[in-house]
Amino acid sequence: MIYTIENERLIAKVCDVGGELVSLRRKDNGVEYLWQGDATYWAGHAANLFPICGLWEGKYTYRGKTYEMLLHGFTRKMPLPLIEHKADSVTFAIRANEETMAIYPFDFTYTVTIAVVGETLRTTYGAENHGSEVMPFAFGGHPGFFVPLGGEGRFEDWYIQFEKDARPRVLDMVECYMTDSTTPLPLDARQRYYLHHDMFDNDAIFMCDAGHELTLASEKGACSATVTFPEMPYVGLWHIPGKEAPYVCIEPWMSVPAYHGRIDDLETKRDMVRLAPGEKRVVSFDVTVR
Repeated sequence: MIYTIENERLIAKVCDVGGELVSLRRKDNGVEYLWQGDATYWAGHAANLFPICGLWEGKYTYRGKTYEMLLHGFTRKMPLPLIEHKADSVTFAIRANEETMAIYPFDFTYTVTIAVVGETLRTTYGAENHGSEVMPFAFGGHPGFFVPLGGEGRFEDWYIQFEKDARPRVLDMVECYMTDSTTPLPLDARQRYYLHHDMFDNDAIFMCDAGHELTLASEKGACSATVTFPEMPYVGLWHIPGKEAPYVCIEPWMSVPAYHGRIDDLETKRDMVRLAPGEKRVVSFDVTVR
């Protein structure tokens, strides 16, 4: 089911499957900022990732047992129960059940809230550990944006603007899986990285030390989209490799993909959040469209 939320500036639509944003428009210019899921390139829009971001062969181990899970967790493909629908926000939540325990052996509640505040859309994730063991997990966002926004200019006219003090380092990957090395991302003198389709020939570009705000913009366009992620240490850029796809995803993550050729042990997987019994964790990221 699709739910509409709006305020004086924005109107957005959110699907109960994964609590996924599927449309984001400004009311004054009518521009659709969010990628509309053309399956020729990518059928998604803005997936929400939980409880993991990237598994090798869709598997991980925990205390000697092997589990299978989708690449980016299971909640993004599940219809989530509606908790609240207000004019400017919608909240979904799921409590662990027999189906989830078979693939992720923890007693949790996961929530996702999408809200519009001025010209900003805010996505808020929550996790609560109801069990008696430490619960490793990660949140991740995956919003895709049309490029060019508003149909202005060419793909190559658009750039990612980094904060002035950011010194992004690319996590070197093989087929979107980690290695142990990093490479500086070459920004120009204005802290910009211009888009080009072949930048994704090796799949996603994930970065550390990239600051906490990226803006998709162009000198040939009036529109822009800024993704702000103060509590997420990693961010990725992606579109499907090998095609001139007219979109780019800006993906704030709390963790990193699996290492190439390595099935993760959940207790030692790098940079997972480790939630103690009875604890809660709430994390947000914003998309501001102009």
